Amino acid sequence: MATSKIVFITLFFSLASIIANSKANFNDEFTITWGDGRGKVLNSGDDLTLSLDKASGSGFQSKNEYLFGKIDMQLKLVPGNSAATVTAYYLSSMGNTHDEIDFEFLGNVSGQPYILHTNVFAQGKGNREKQFHLWFDPTKDFHTYSILWNPQRIVFSVDGIPIREHKNMESKGIPFPKNQHMRIYSSLWNADDWATQGGRVKTDWAQAPFTSSYRNFKADACLWNSGSSSCGSGTSDSNWLTQELDSSSLGRMRWAEKNYMVYNYCADLQRFPQGLPTECTSTS
Repeated sequence: MATSKIVFITLFFSLASIIANSKANFNDEFTITWGDGRGKVLNSGDDLTLSLDKASGSGFQSKNEYLFGKIDMQLKLVPGNSAATVTAYYLSSMGNTHDEIDFEFLGNVSGQPYILHTNVFAQGKGNREKQFHLWFDPTKDFHTYSILWNPQRIVFSVDGIPIREHKNMESKGIPFPKNQHMRIYSSLWNADDWATQGGRVKTDWAQAPFTSSYRNFKADACLWNSGSSSCGSGTSDSNWLTQELDSSSLGRMRWAEKNYMVYNYCADLQRFPQGLPTECTSTS
């Protein structure tokens, strides 16, 4: 029995070591692009923080560009009275016809829930917002926010639970992000003209600086470099390139939609008096 216990402990710490060593280093993967020192890489690259005060917010971007991938990031959001602050974490290409896949965390007054805002842009056009409350306090601990992006679909997940799927419906004339390589961006900024209760609640600067924290970034993705992708010939491609939601994942997504979705553009008839967007009424 003692020998078995020793073997188990040895295997446990070996596995923990492998997991720890697989973590991406923020110094290697990202560049802090603005904020005049308000963005900081800490603990030898294991952690990153962004802060916001009355003078400025801060932000960073990935050194790599991607064309499809599964992106994971752990975030701990601004605690306390975070009203009118926005922590954005997203993929985006450049230009007027850019593609973009968004997570935005809209702060709130103390005791009121964050709103997780999601959106998808294709060829410069967005207006595909879905918003959720979370089933936990995102300021107390780190949670994993993931984007699966492959040629067939985009899936937003929180702690492994899918909350939204956006399918490729190019066959119906709807653009889908699949031709433009993107970088990962994140920023913490003041949006008191719209972020909390439509702009009625303003930023309480007495609570500044506001801080969001990041760790455990992972990108299982196709890197784009000098006009070509690291995913070719299928030799090293991962199953996420063809991944779809199985019945269990679909069930969990329906649970999230039923219990935590607070806005769905596909249900906003007032916003679209001429008829809902095509993807909202399609059965495919």
